[in-house]
Amino acid sequence: MTPEPSSPPAARRQRRHFSMIRTFVLADFVTLGNGFAGAGAILAAMQALATANPRWLWVAFCLMPVALVMDVADGRIARWRFRKSPLGADLDSLADVISFGMAPAALAFAVGLRGNLDVAALLYFVACGISRLARFNVTSAELSDGTGKVKYFEGTPIPTSLLLVMVLAVATWQGRMGDALWGGVWNLGPLQLHPLALLYVLSGSAMISKTLRIPKF
Repeated sequence: MTPEPSSPPAARRQRRHFSMIRTFVLADFVTLGNGFAGAGAILAAMQALATANPRWLWVAFCLMPVALVMDVADGRIARWRFRKSPLGADLDSLADVISFGMAPAALAFAVGLRGNLDVAALLYFVACGISRLARFNVTSAELSDGTGKVKYFEGTPIPTSLLLVMVLAVATWQGRMGDALWGGVWNLGPLQLHPLALLYVLSGSAMISKTLRIPKF
């Protein structure tokens, strides 16, 4: 009798529980901390709207620097330990979209940028952030030196959106929310625009600029 062919090694290999998590290195968990802080800021902004309690806005504002610290720390930890996972770059980009793209937009909406054109400006900002990170992932090899380290950024890095969050925090501290935001509100027929939303347009445009080259330290 002809023996049955043996199963290929991959088929015989026993599947391990949480196999994806097992591939994570320390830097990846720090990157997830960045995403958790950004997601927490979004949920806190939603809670501020649902309860009309501005204290939740301050929870969101405080989580944003935490996200930045995590974003800086993950790369340093990866270089310190000389270990990175195949998912590291993608995890970092996804976490940054949440923390420095969606979270600043959600905070702006919660503080009062809710006009038709305000929302269009916030969506443009988020789209620019996504596009900027995608371009960086594709071109990082071209922009790197012999050691594999990227020499400069094309366009402003997405964490610079924390400057917008600082503006919102100052406005909230001064009680300048809603139509009381600096610059007031412009009624353009059926459309409404808070001039402050134009800062998001400028920030998004700077992120996708190819003429701006920011040295990476």
